[in-house]
Amino acid sequence: MRVLVVDDQQAMREGLVALLGLVDEVEVVGDAGHGEEALSLVAALGPDVVLMDLRMPVMDGVEATRRIAREYPGVAVVVLTTYDDDRSVDSALLAGARGYLTKDAGRAEIAAALRSAAAGQSTFSPAAARRLVAALSRSGPPEPVTTCPDGLTVREVEVLRLIAEGLSNAEIGARLFIAGTTVKTHINNAFAKIGVRNRTEAAGYARDKLLP
Repeated sequence: MRVLVVDDQQAMREGLVALLGLVDEVEVVGDAGHGEEALSLVAALGPDVVLMDLRMPVMDGVEATRRIAREYPGVAVVVLTTYDDDRSVDSALLAGARGYLTKDAGRAEIAAALRSAAAGQSTFSPAAARRLVAALSRSGPPEPVTTCPDGLTVREVEVLRLIAEGLSNAEIGARLFIAGTTVKTHINNAFAKIGVRNRTEAAGYARDKLLP
């Protein structure tokens, strides 16, 4: 598993590189001090996972995560940050992060999160998970779908509605807490069922038939 480490604090960055060097299945292919440098290294080195800090100069971790999710969908991002407030967690997940840990995490926890992200799964620190559960509780249950036209499943309807809202695949995955590969599968199945060829046509279909 090829990993890129991104953190603006040199001591933290070097410490993470050394720590991950002790994990048998991890190869640290590079390290970056801000998001813009991270994007260049993702393009040059092709890591499987990026271990990303959030608050950095030049380009922060949220924007870098958003760019990686959009431009390099095969590269997973795991956030490792000091902050676990609602805004930080929400911003990172909406940007497309596949994991969220705080910097008190140990080597085993970080390694497990990297493995999960590389496998298309999500991992959250206990504090981040509690905030997500609280946010979902506050928002209430999603609106029920009583009928699904054209043989669509409930999940396919949800994905089409989010396409109509202009969300990217990474943003849809974060909103529904599913992997990007799963989003693509739902999109492909939905497009085949409703007979559309692209997201513009799918958005028009959703506006006509699925949105109130």
